Formats: sequence, structure tokens, C-alpha cells
Amino acid sequence: MKAIMFPGQGAQAKGMGAGLFERYPAITREASEILGYAVDELCLRDPQNQLSSTMYTQPALYVVNALCYFAARDDGLERPEYLLGHSLGEYNALLVAGAFDFAAGLRLVKKRGEIMSQAKDGGLLAVLKTDASQLRQAVAEHGLESLDFANYNTPTQTILAGPKADLARLAQILAERSIQSVPLRVGGAFHSRYMAPAAREFAAHLASFAFAPLQIPVIANATGRPYPAGGTPALLAEQLCAPVRWVDSVRYLMSRGQVEYVEMGAKKVLTRMVNEIQQSAPPPETPAGDPPEQAACLSRVASDGPSAAGAPCEPARAPAAPAGSTPGGDGGLAPSDLGNPAFCREYGLKYAYLTGSMYRGISSVDMLIRLGRAGLMGYLGAGGLSLAQIEASIEAIRRALGGQRPFGLNLLCNLADPQAETATVELYLRHQIRFVEASAFMSITPALVLYRLAGLRRDQSGAIRCDNRILAKVSSPEVARAFLEPAPRRIVEKLLSDGRITADQAEMAHDVAMSSELCIEADSGGHTSMGMPAVLFPAMVRLRDEIVAERRYPGRVYLGLAGGIGTPAAAAAAFLLGADFVMTGSINQCTVESGTSATVKELLQAMEVQDTEYAPAGDMLEIGARIQVLKRGSFFAARANKLHALYQQWESVDEIPEKTRRHLEHHYFKRPLAEVWDETRQYLLRTGKGTALERADKSPKHKMALVFRWYFAYTSRLAFEGNPQSKVDYQVHTGPSMGAFNQWVKGTALEPWTNRHVDQIAERLMEGTAEFLDQRLRALARRAPDRAASSV
Repeated sequence: MKAIMFPGQGAQAKGMGAGLFERYPAITREASEILGYAVDELCLRDPQNQLSSTMYTQPALYVVNALCYFAARDDGLERPEYLLGHSLGEYNALLVAGAFDFAAGLRLVKKRGEIMSQAKDGGLLAVLKTDASQLRQAVAEHGLESLDFANYNTPTQTILAGPKADLARLAQILAERSIQSVPLRVGGAFHSRYMAPAAREFAAHLASFAFAPLQIPVIANATGRPYPAGGTPALLAEQLCAPVRWVDSVRYLMSRGQVEYVEMGAKKVLTRMVNEIQQSAPPPETPAGDPPEQAACLSRVASDGPSAAGAPCEPARAPAAPAGSTPGGDGGLAPSDLGNPAFCREYGLKYAYLTGSMYRGISSVDMLIRLGRAGLMGYLGAGGLSLAQIEASIEAIRRALGGQRPFGLNLLCNLADPQAETATVELYLRHQIRFVEASAFMSITPALVLYRLAGLRRDQSGAIRCDNRILAKVSSPEVARAFLEPAPRRIVEKLLSDGRITADQAEMAHDVAMSSELCIEADSGGHTSMGMPAVLFPAMVRLRDEIVAERRYPGRVYLGLAGGIGTPAAAAAAFLLGADFVMTGSINQCTVESGTSATVKELLQAMEVQDTEYAPAGDMLEIGARIQVLKRGSFFAARANKLHALYQQWESVDEIPEKTRRHLEHHYFKRPLAEVWDETRQYLLRTGKGTALERADKSPKHKMALVFRWYFAYTSRLAFEGNPQSKVDYQVHTGPSMGAFNQWVKGTALEPWTNRHVDQIAERLMEGTAEFLDQRLRALARRAPDRAASSV
């Protein structure tokens, strides 16, 4: 079990962060913009001697702590089971746990430092080589009720806070007893009752701040126990006038089992504290309670602060659950009970819920940021975007989420241009993208194998670890089998001979499946095989279990379900079938964050469950792959099916009857077919796809396919542009779940799409699913006694 620790004020030193600011220039720039000064200049050179001033110290330490963690994580540090930080360092622990992103956390710390720097009276005194109980006795004997215990750092190191004159008097008393004490150079009596005004001001500031649920337990300074759900704002305000219970925090972790402590930063002050705590015999469960004055201060912070700041500060521990109750709180199911908890832990998610990618950025940067901040995750719709657009999207998401929340990108099968598929993977590898959703693949390609194998490594014990996770969307057992098996040997050998993977990675490839997760896609929007989930999913479960048992893979391959999930009843069915997670798609297209046009969102909002149709997929026209699209208000499906019929019937554009060609030019393409071909030819030359052009010159049939594909690109572009005059030509991928969702939210605040936000939909859907299942299970339980009685 691993715990990561972050130091607080006192760990600062000129030169800190050397090498880190250069490694993370974008984060450094963002931090400097937020703070209004060059944070790297402050940390490395401190030209104005400001680094020891509270309002500068705290933001500087937060930035350096964060960069230390980012570097360790990028160098292979594994996800911890627990997080903790000393005073200011607790903000870095909360950052890693997902409570907020880097920028938001820095703004909080900046405000905290400004407020605390206003505390001019009072100070701190460190008392060494004396236990807290003896120190408390000395304080009581000499009537020093004005002093508070600010830090329980180790069993023999305690810090007191209060008026400087009384601290000096205590230091003299201790010196007479040969007890060493050291005044600390700080601006105020931190972590004491004297910080109550600052705590109230900070609580008011916290009331306007939205905290995401913690994905990793964080041990709170104020309680020495993990943060309870919803307790972040209250505990952060309380922390200013409550003692830092570092001894309790470490002993709590000691009670959980063997812990490996990893400290961020160079000084290792916390590591020395932990070593002393571990070597000492544990005292009673907690130190004596806070002095009455300090306890009263904690209560005043809670009662005087706005209600939005959280529950009362004293006590701040989560209440014990009643016997026999469930996490739902009232004996019922909670959203977090659904799906596989191991899947949630590995992904760092609040719920067993993902949002799938949608083409050309419909699942947008804004969508992924909003999900990440809510403790959820989605996949960017990278299909149809240029490499430059994808790269800019990655950087934007990382900036917004501070590198702390997981997000994924789509990899769309590209039969027409395998080189483009490989170039996309190479971009993902350069940016260390750890989650990829593989869509529309009929077989395993070299690009997929390169991505998967490039993430293979061995940990210190020699066990295989794979940092690059592929979630494969599949709808047939044949394709599922390909992703459940190891990478094809011929592809592995070719990558090895080309120097794209190491010999060790080639060897490990035998022992891992191509996919970390399979998402079984039933009848969905976009590419679909029109499968029935009740038939398809159990068959995939059996297939997975057989192959995993035969191959003896070291880890689990998770199975999720997508397609048709737009209501609690549909999601409940997926979980009852045994899905480890669910994935939504169509319903997210009709949200504020969606990258499609407002006109399309209006059409989707008006959809009913029967308003879809099947059409040929433009990217797979030759093989007859199908997509599901919006039928209501659009002629696209009928026209696309007509083009596919013409493709099957004729060998070239020239063979198509002239009357039909004129009809296509006037109603479909809105220009002569010769002009369409000229545009297509110029595009192929401009994008370096000469091979396709050469093939078209030799094959009139292939040339016809390229001309017809222009129509699919054109209709998709019209939908993105949102010109109301072109509605009848919109190509909008969607499934009937969109209509079902519309019916479910009819008459509620979510009926207009302008009120639909992707994270709120997830929350509402998972809450509704838990409630739906709970009601059904209770109804079944009530029927059981009746059946038993009737059989007597």
C-alpha cells in the first residue's frame, strides 16, 4: 500500500523546483499568469527575498509540490492508495485526489496565503524531545490558557501557537526544565483560535467553489482521518484554526496495514517524522481534545460561515453507517454501488460510467473537461480531426485538468489510410495518452499493436504492467476475440524488426490481451451492427471468461455495455446483465458542451425513439458497413442508401443513366459530378494520398466510391455548420436512446438542451438507475413471501 505525502510551509528553499520549471513550461506559464509574477524566478532566485513571506511561500510550495508529483507520475510512479499533506501540502493531496484542477487549486492557495498573511499578531513555538501530554501539563500548571496546540508533528515534536509574550514565557519555563524549544519565523499564530477571523473569511470564499468528489482517500490534518464525502470545504476552512494532527494521520495509515510512504520534494522532512512515529509505541487513540477556547473557535467557524461551506467543523468525521445499511444512506442502492468498483478504482472514477467518442470533436474538449472536473471521464472525438487539432485538444484538456484527471481519445479505424492511423498513434505516444477508445476496427492493425505494446513494462517485482489501455468498441464475437487475444505475432515481429518496440516488449506481448476493456456496442448511433444487448452481452462474457482462463492473463479484462443507454431502465438492464461499466453516446450530443451545431441540438431535442434510420457508412462504403442516423427532418438516410444502391449497380459514374446523374447533381451534390471529382482529386493531392488517386485512375469503381464519399463528408459538414436552410441534408449520427432520454426528461429542467450538461446527465442517469434498481429489488423481495405462502 502506497501513500504520497506533500510538505507544507517551512519546506521552502531558494532553488526549489530546479529542472521542473523547464520540464513543464506550460504549467509554469499558467501559474505565473494566475499569481501575477514569475513563480520560477521567485523559487529559483528569490531576488526580492519574498520566498519566506506567507503570501508568496504558499503558492510557490503548491506549484513546486505539484510539479514534483507530475514528474514522478510521468516517470512511472504508480497511483497511491492514500494521500496526505502537511498543512499547505494538503492542497496538493486534494489536487492529486481530483478535488480540483491545478489552476483552481492554485487560486485557492493564493487566496489562503493572502488571508493568512494578514494575521500579524502571535507566533509559533516548536517544542522538541517532549511528548504532548507533558507539555500540556506544563501549560496548565502555569496558567498559559492563551496558548493552543498547533501541530502534533511527532510524539516528541509539538508546535504551540499564541501571543508572542506567552510563547516566550513558556520557552523560559521549558528551558529551566532542560527542554529545547525554537521560535518559528512566521507571521501569525497559525492553526489556532487566533485564526478564526481568517477561517471565516476563507470559508466564505470556499462557499462559491465547486469541489469534485475525491478519487483517492485524503487524510485530513484537522481530524487525522479520511475526508468524508462532501466535507472538503468545511475541513479546509477548519484547517486554519485546527491543529495539524500529523501523528494521528500516520497512525491511522499504520492501522490500515503496511504502508510505503513517498514524499514529494527534496528535504524529506515528513519522511523523518513518519519514521519517528512508526518507531514509537502508539499512545491512546488520539491526543487529548483541543483546549476549550480552540474547540469553540472551530464551532464558530462553522456556525458563522455560510451554509454552503459545509457541515459544522467539530467534529468533522463522517458518521458511522447504521448496521445493515448500504452506501445509499437509507438502506438503498447508491450510484457508486453500480458496476465494478475495481474498474472505478483503476480509472479513478466516481461512477462506473464513461462517455464515448463522437466524430470530429462532437465529444469535445469542453465535454471532457466538464466530465473530468466531476470525477468522470470521456473520450475525445478525434476521428476526422487533423493531427494539429488533436494535439491542441490534448494540451487544452491537460491545462484545464492540471494533469490530474484521466481522459481518453478515440482512434478510428482508417482502412483507406493506414498511415494516418499510425501517425495518430505516434502522436498519442508522444503525449503519453494512457486511454484510447478503438472504434470501427474489424481486425487488429499495426497501429493498435504499436500503441498497446509501447506501454508494456515490468515493475520492481518483475510483473507485467501496461500503461496504455485500449477500450475496444465491439459488436461481434469475431472482433471481440481479436481484442481478447494477444497481439498477432507477425505484427509484433515487424514492429520489433523496425525498432518500434523493444525485445522485452515483444516478449511480454505474448502474455497480455490487446484490450484492457471491451465495450459491447449494441444498436447505437453511428457505426452499428444492430445487435441486441440481451443476446450479445452474455455471449461476450462467456467468450471473455474462456479466453482469460485459457491465457491466464495477470489482470482482468472489463466488459462494458453501450448502445441504447438513455434512461435509468436501460442502464439498469446493462448492470443486471453484468456490465462492469456503461457508456453513453447519443444523449451527450444534445448538451451544451457538445461540439455540434445548435440547429442539430434542436433537432435532437425533438426526437422520438422511432426517428432514426440506417444508412451506409461513408468511410466503409465499399464493404457495406451501416450507421444509424437521424431520420426526422433529414433526407440524408434515403439519399445515402440511394448512392450505395447505385454503387452496387454500376461500375463507374459514367455508366449511371444521365437522368439519374443530373438528379444527383441538382438535389444531392448541388454541383456537377465533374466538379466533385476535381475537388476530391485536389484534396487527395494536398493531403499526400497519392495512392488512393492512383487506384482511382486505374479503377472507375473506386473513383465512383470517392465521388460518393464526398457527399458523406459534405452532409456531415453541413450539420456542423448548422445552416437552417440545409437541414434536409444533415448527416447526424444518433440512436433511439436520444428519443428515450427526451421522453424521460420531458417536463423537467433538462427538457431544453440549453440546460443539459454532460456531467449533470451522468449524475441524473446514475442516480435514477440506482433508484430504479432499488425499487425493483424491493418489489421482488415483497413478492417472495407471497409466493412462499401460496405454495404451502
